[in-house]
Amino acid sequence: MHFLIRIFSLLPLSVLYLMADAIIYPLMYYVVRYRLKVVRKNMRNSFPEKSQSELKQIEKQFYHHFADLLVEVVYGYRVGEEEMRERVVFENVDLVEDLASKTHGVIAYLGHMGNWEWLVDLNKRFVNPSMVEYNVYRQLKNPKSDAMMLELRSKRGGECIEKNQLLRKLVLLRHAEHPFVVGMLADQKPSKRSSYVWTEFLHQETAFLDGSEVLAKKFGFSAVYAHIWSTKRGYYRVRFELIADDPSTMQPEEMTNRYAELLEKNICAQPEQWLWTHNRWKWGRTELEG
Repeated sequence: MHFLIRIFSLLPLSVLYLMADAIIYPLMYYVVRYRLKVVRKNMRNSFPEKSQSELKQIEKQFYHHFADLLVEVVYGYRVGEEEMRERVVFENVDLVEDLASKTHGVIAYLGHMGNWEWLVDLNKRFVNPSMVEYNVYRQLKNPKSDAMMLELRSKRGGECIEKNQLLRKLVLLRHAEHPFVVGMLADQKPSKRSSYVWTEFLHQETAFLDGSEVLAKKFGFSAVYAHIWSTKRGYYRVRFELIADDPSTMQPEEMTNRYAELLEKNICAQPEQWLWTHNRWKWGRTELEG
């Protein structure tokens, strides 16, 4: 599989998009119907104000985007630095660098929006040469797939941290000389063993992992949200929005609630760009706390 991905990564992105349109999209949507029931349930509950035809349109747009995302990840194995700068534009990296100069570390809340995998290019955009980007990831069960994704996420110069090693790494980084930012995908579904808070999100009572907030307050790191949107096919912009410059001044759960609000606005602006296949609301309060 790794060999095939490397071979396909040599193809022009225009050819990969043709494959996405002609093969991957119809296969996922019409043949396999990949998690279609979950997607429809999530969209119906998230947008009760939308008509059935509107939801159908978003549904198809999402599966087209999902097919694009798969080939973009493949293409990411060989895309050059100059092209990546054109495809992913960071509007205000200076905000992250300024915050890191004050609090040493910055927690960047991410969502599964747009092509979040290409955000690892942030490490190439810093003005301060000592600034480092770290990305928290969840280890995949398949060792070969895990190694493949680690290679992709590390090739732009950032460092990956397995989520179970994050606390230990942050203890070490607290005494490091270089400033840094830690990217955390915080819209995952909590497990029954996780620490989480409840908030209203997309018209539903939703449990959000609060690990990012806990760590920011523990270490005194500032926090931002990475607002991602697509300007056209294969092109994305990222704008960092402040969540907390001084976490110690924030009320309990305030940072997590702020993240949920920003993520919801991001989704509502381009709903087809979020990863609706996640069974985000699998467990309600009764299942999680029962």
